[in-house]
Amino acid sequence: MALSQETKIQYYGNFINGQWVESEETLPVFDKYTGEEIARISIASREEVNEAISNAYETFQTVKLSPMQRYDILMQTVEIAKQRKEELALVMVQEAGKVLKEARGEIDRGIQTLIASAEEAKRISGQGIPLGQPDNDNKLAFTIRVPVGVIGAITPFNFPFNLVVHKLGPAIAAGNTVVLKPAEKTPIIACKLVEILLEAGLPKGYVNLINGLGHTTGQYLLEDERIAMYTFTGSPIVGKKIKNNTGIRKVTLELGNNSPNIIHKDVADLDRAVQLCVTKGVTNAGQACISVQRVYVHKDIYDAFVEKAIQLAESLKVGDPRDPQNDVGPLISENEAVRVEEWLKEASEKGADVYGGERVGSIIHPAIVTNVSKDMKVVCEEVFAPVIGITSYEEIEDAFNMANDTPYGLQAGVFTTNLTIAMDASYKLNFGGVIINDVSTYRADVMPYGGIKNSGVGKEGPHYAIQEMTDERIIVINL
Repeated sequence: MALSQETKIQYYGNFINGQWVESEETLPVFDKYTGEEIARISIASREEVNEAISNAYETFQTVKLSPMQRYDILMQTVEIAKQRKEELALVMVQEAGKVLKEARGEIDRGIQTLIASAEEAKRISGQGIPLGQPDNDNKLAFTIRVPVGVIGAITPFNFPFNLVVHKLGPAIAAGNTVVLKPAEKTPIIACKLVEILLEAGLPKGYVNLINGLGHTTGQYLLEDERIAMYTFTGSPIVGKKIKNNTGIRKVTLELGNNSPNIIHKDVADLDRAVQLCVTKGVTNAGQACISVQRVYVHKDIYDAFVEKAIQLAESLKVGDPRDPQNDVGPLISENEAVRVEEWLKEASEKGADVYGGERVGSIIHPAIVTNVSKDMKVVCEEVFAPVIGITSYEEIEDAFNMANDTPYGLQAGVFTTNLTIAMDASYKLNFGGVIINDVSTYRADVMPYGGIKNSGVGKEGPHYAIQEMTDERIIVINL
């Protein structure tokens, strides 16, 4: 990395074979609130991507770390990240537009993900296999788990620290090497994390980082057969392309959603349900794949819910993400804010009532939208903004059917005190996760996390990611 004395703009290269390599072709990185250019990143060429993969492949073949060494490195990474927490949070405030309190929270979560990954490094194991069939009395069988090799990790802009950690932590814990391509809009925090890993003692070659655009740099990564597995978080369109390009190699895909949340009339605490739905619908400016987007409220409590939701949304503080008092900052770009503005206009023209939702540059004020229909983009597509659509229902089966009427299937939330309804929801809602008496946005970083349908394949969470990032090998010993 280098600092231009003329412009004071930080330059970030590609990290290959333990060194930062700069190139002439670069991409700007902008402060998402001010629009000011704050850095430039090198665009990795095909040759540089090839070199990064070669280094990762050779390292995997020749440099082995014991489980305790992996544990120690990841725990040392934790200690350094704790020391640099404020610096890392401020990086995300600038490059991602994340409000300061959420940025600090994301660093805390990433640290916990690293700790969980470190612990899992010591627990990787196979299982004994009983061979209770004829002529097997003198045979002993068991499985072991072995690392897959080089992992290609492609990460998104919306949680640029914790979601990078969710790729790198389990991959290193399992003994794999990684070629990381962070989102081009938020690459700086990933570069910082690589620096920290190296400072923590990770041998060079275990992580290579390549910057650039998805359709060029990312495509180069997909075309190399030495990558044993791909782990990707992002849009369903790109996820399908990755799956189509990787053949029979392993993939974990964490894709989109338009999360439904059902508030039944027997909800224990209506105010709590409103608080969770609204605040988790605007967290990270709504840019989360499990953000509250569709809310289905029983007709008996619909009016009260809507009134409280509008009041709460209007009370939230919006603006400069550096202000620790603000709740909502900008979207990742003004283009995205314009798109959301157009979607809200479309909903209004089709008969919806929109409360809030004003656009100021790249900021969208929290919006509560009522009288929505399933053909509106703010309902049927992933809005990825602080926009919450609320619909009433009469029977719980109606709510289940409306929630399931989507090509997505990541997580859903249900509020009820009826155990039968809770269990019906668990089986009838077609999602990778069903959260009872909390919203779809709930995620503990150690839990299995992943969707069905267009929301992806495979699971994250350190223990479950390690299952994806290792191969189970059967061993049979003839005694």
